[in-house]
Amino acid sequence: MNPYKKAGTFKSTEELRAYIADNGFNLPLAEMGESSAMAQNIELFGRTLPNRWAILPMEGWDCTGSGAPSEFTRRRWLNFATSGARLIAGTEAGAVTHEGRSNPSQLLISKENLPQLKSIVSDMRKAHAARFGTAFDLVIGLQLTHSGRFAHPNKASVLEPVGAYLHPLLDRKFMTPRVITDSEINELRKAFVQAAIIAREAGFDYVDFKHAHGYLAHEFLSAVDRPGIYGGSFENRTRFSRETTESIKEACPDLPISMRFSIFDIQPFEKGGDGRGKPMDRNSDEYKYAFGGSGDGMTMDSELKEPRAFLEMMKDYGVDLICNTIGSPYYNVHMQRPAYFPVCDGYEPPEDPLYNVSRHIEASRRLKELCPWIKTVLSGITCLQEYAASAAEEAVRDGCCDFAGIGRMALPYADYCLDHIEGRPFDRLRICRTFGDCTNMPRNGCISGCYPLDNCYKALRQNPPRQGSQFSIN
Repeated sequence: MNPYKKAGTFKSTEELRAYIADNGFNLPLAEMGESSAMAQNIELFGRTLPNRWAILPMEGWDCTGSGAPSEFTRRRWLNFATSGARLIAGTEAGAVTHEGRSNPSQLLISKENLPQLKSIVSDMRKAHAARFGTAFDLVIGLQLTHSGRFAHPNKASVLEPVGAYLHPLLDRKFMTPRVITDSEINELRKAFVQAAIIAREAGFDYVDFKHAHGYLAHEFLSAVDRPGIYGGSFENRTRFSRETTESIKEACPDLPISMRFSIFDIQPFEKGGDGRGKPMDRNSDEYKYAFGGSGDGMTMDSELKEPRAFLEMMKDYGVDLICNTIGSPYYNVHMQRPAYFPVCDGYEPPEDPLYNVSRHIEASRRLKELCPWIKTVLSGITCLQEYAASAAEEAVRDGCCDFAGIGRMALPYADYCLDHIEGRPFDRLRICRTFGDCTNMPRNGCISGCYPLDNCYKALRQNPPRQGSQFSIN
């Protein structure tokens, strides 16, 4: 049992502020109910959006074995479209190849699945227009990814890792991957381009090129030990990103590109003898594999030298929107996804989850100071529960981000966004309490969803649909 006081137990913003101050966290909060900053207009991709809420991209684990969207996928996406958020920031993490699927029920962006994708995007716009009177103020993206060393394309229980390089700690924690060859990288670039073409044909407004969480594109950025033209120097480590983005722009010159971007990484953690997370033992005081890190394996480079230089490069290819994140849900989940309850294959939080919420906000603030030209989407705030909107308000008002997003919260309570903008009290029975079942159920071979709070999944708890099967909503 962790000793940290849960956000939902505080009776007021002032009480939570006092707790934050007592613990020395830098986590500013607006008063509950304020919606002045989050209700501001913003221009994005030639459209005027009436608020700053975003829905973050997630892996639904609820597509069919062929990677086609299921009825559960459609239900989630339609909930996103009617949430009140005007930026659907990637919608779903879609694999560009079968080999790159993180699980056997992940969305696969393929020609065969184009008709279903096109149908759902059309329905999203219709549902949004039915609720809000127009679909022109809704921007829908599709995230393109390859899961790299965390790929489970055929069986949820069987890891089939593909890495950018051999990692002394991750190889020990998980397993040694097959290192992708230079010739395979060329073919993978073509797969990303083909996925972008499909996304455009399906009606998505933009594509999100995932550079986060230790997945393959992100791993290239730290490939200091990889020989050849895709490793070693900063120029080489960013080559795959540059070449792929350039190729997408050549194939789809009218299609905007964003990035889900890990601002900084830290070293892998593991479960200690007391059940709490602890840093893995390593042989050197220096840790060189954390892109955006300070070199000690635990903290952010205050100047963000390489992330800043990378985004300046991407600016030349038209990337002017990023969705911020930090760390990885695979090897330091307590930082990347602050929560009060550990997932089934994780560990008890070694630090107060609110400290790690503050790290997301601090990283976003610092990046915005260094790269004021780029639009950013803040993540990591769901752990604040009722008070997530208060953190979002203050972050946008302070200029440390342009949008604030919800991920897990959107599964049971997508219209948290609309309730905030329209000044309604939050429905406490639908607020995500970070129980982790949206991860625990997939870890056990079932589709993802909010089983504790969403009535659709509550009804399925005794007999949940299995990954990769043909399933439907009764």
